[in-house]
Amino acid sequence: VQLQASGGGLVQAGGSLRLSCAASGRTFSYYAMGWFRQAPGKEREFVAAISWNSGNTSHAASVKGRFTISRDNAKNTVYLQMNNLKPEDTAVYYCAAVRSANYYYTTRDPNEYDYWGQGTLVTVSS
Repeated sequence: VQLQASGGGLVQAGGSLRLSCAASGRTFSYYAMGWFRQAPGKEREFVAAISWNSGNTSHAASVKGRFTISRDNAKNTVYLQMNNLKPEDTAVYYCAAVRSANYYYTTRDPNEYDYWGQGTLVTVSS
């Protein structure tokens, strides 16, 4: 699976962005997807994950209520809608994919993911 993330940019605090991650190469439907982020000088951290049937989602406590993960299997794309952005959300955002036989599977563990996109930079100014 090849993953291409896009949608990052510069936004003021309180603003919104929607990230997209387009997948190609394999049957996207059987892959659970995740978003992670890495700020300068910090470890990569989990942001959100979604099962391949969209029936199960998970969001980090730091973004819950502000960010929403979703997917469109017909378009081979997963999205991260980010609202009420804060300067501490500034980071490179990565999408990732893991194949699973369980349509309800999600994971917050980056080591479980098999494929990663190249990242898209989100900068939130105060």
